Amino acid sequence: MFVLVNLKAYPCDPVAVAEAAATVADDAGVRVAVAPQTAHLEAVAATGVETWAQDVAPTEHGSHTGAPLAAAAADAGAAGTLLNHSERRRTLADVDGAVRAAERAGLETVVCANNPRQIAAASALEPDAVAVEPPELIGTGTPVSRADPEVVTDSVDAAAAVGDVPVLCGAGISTGDDLAAAADLGAEGVLLASGVAKADDPRAALEALVEPLR
Repeated sequence: MFVLVNLKAYPCDPVAVAEAAATVADDAGVRVAVAPQTAHLEAVAATGVETWAQDVAPTEHGSHTGAPLAAAAADAGAAGTLLNHSERRRTLADVDGAVRAAERAGLETVVCANNPRQIAAASALEPDAVAVEPPELIGTGTPVSRADPEVVTDSVDAAAAVGDVPVLCGAGISTGDDLAAAADLGAEGVLLASGVAKADDPRAALEALVEPLR
């Protein structure tokens, strides 16, 4: 199982979360990555944790003020990038362009989508993985695996119908039970944010999350 922690723009200490994630990853033998703000990529990568960008643009070097370049993220130590998160939506053409830009920079990609139909479209772009996240459940603490498990199973089927693209489960994930339920439904990883980024003790939160995998 792949655990990808999106720090969004929460007022947490990204280096402290990264250090906790690196420790838990080593202790539990679980793949854990952290996606901080762009300005914190290098500092987070310096902790040794697998580091992901929260987004990259479908552009290369040039006149693109404010565009987070995939190459710049890679130079800062990122190993991958999220794309098309519900809080950072792009057109399908731009998602495609961003996937290609990430590939050229050597970054892995996870494309987010709201439902099985969008998962099918995202899978056709051949990212390294897709993540299903119903927007109405994000940040609620109610995981999609419990609120609407068919969204996960149908997304796994939709991705399989297009190609061999792993599906991550997001929205409301915060506990070990949530992770285990996602795995039972066919997900190969989880995408979460507030359950770790807002936790008083991020290391304890991550340890509890990965407990079913020990």
